Amino acid sequence: MAFWKKILMKVNNKWYPKSVLVGSPVSTEQLCKRIAAESTVSAADVRAVFTALAPIMADYMAQGRSVKLDGIGTFYFTAIAVKGGVPTEKEVTANMIAGVRVRFIPETRFSKSSAGSGNGKRAVRGLSDVEIEWEEWKGVEKKKPAKPKKP
Repeated sequence: MAFWKKILMKVNNKWYPKSVLVGSPVSTEQLCKRIAAESTVSAADVRAVFTALAPIMADYMAQGRSVKLDGIGTFYFTAIAVKGGVPTEKEVTANMIAGVRVRFIPETRFSKSSAGSGNGKRAVRGLSDVEIEWEEWKGVEKKKPAKPKKP
């Protein structure tokens, strides 16, 4: 079951539903145990693969490649440029790259859609093509700690 709450957007002063995360994040250990229970590999084998996955993906992405995981999606790096830019193309250098972001695009599949929707296919994003039952959140959310004020 997924949860939502009502929020007021300050930009337009209108109300919208917003998804709410509950509980703590699912741990790697929980994933390992569940995958092991639903497959023929041990939790230790799953953990070994997870441990190797991140640095290997990062290495390929550092080579300018994207990494596609079937049924999940594609990961790739993008550069974060320094603010302000420069007036001419000749002034652009790699030194202007201030950081890196990891980007993710969920896998897209095409499935037959119901009649009356054009070509009979609809795009379905991986990981989000699940039946979700939404329930309004009535619990208490943990407040984020206040950011310290700058002197």
